[in-house]
Amino acid sequence: MTEEDAGEYCRQVEQYLCRRNEGHLIRISGPRFDLVQGWFSRGIPLKIAMQGIDRGVERRRAKDTRRRSVPIEFCEDDVLDVFEEWKRSVGVSEAGRAGGAGEAGRESLPGHLERVIARLTALRGGADRSLDPMLDDVVRELDTARAKAKTIRGDGREALIERLRQLDAALVGALRQHANEQTVRQLAADADEELKPFRARMPAETYQQSHRACIDRLLRERAGLPTIAYE
Repeated sequence: MTEEDAGEYCRQVEQYLCRRNEGHLIRISGPRFDLVQGWFSRGIPLKIAMQGIDRGVERRRAKDTRRRSVPIEFCEDDVLDVFEEWKRSVGVSEAGRAGGAGEAGRESLPGHLERVIARLTALRGGADRSLDPMLDDVVRELDTARAKAKTIRGDGREALIERLRQLDAALVGALRQHANEQTVRQLAADADEELKPFRARMPAETYQQSHRACIDRLLRERAGLPTIAYE
């Protein structure tokens, strides 16, 4: 990765922030350039940085109805949060090794189920109805699980968590089956781009696993599908 690459990354971030600020340009220069260049150096994919900016802008808008322009430094925590979520979802660490999720900040199991059910229910009313029968079955099963999620312990809890992984894999598999070949090729190219900063440091098998997980994440994002697995 060259200084020219870093400069282009910063320009893209500046342009995106300008669009989110309704055309008001906040220059990415000086300390702000150093901040964004740090994202680039850590391997934060541009799309992930943009999602963090989206989250930061929406957070600011929720607090400030005057719609003042949002500086890039306000979005720092959101960008890093989205990056952590991305690393967990595709299974990489910043050293390029397979990574796992920690316990810090973990959402409660009942809260997770509540959020997933709400998202899946909303999807059933969307334009694409091809997965409706499967979504109906999953929502019913999750609704039953939610009723006991607060009190379930031990082996029962672990069995439920494993079942959530299975349901998640089944839904992503269904998305793959419904996606046309051109879409999958494009998402594969997008996954290559997202993983580029890590590829040279990853064993081939690890990279393939992360690449597939990245395509699955992009398919999920494209469909608006929440993560059912509880990690």
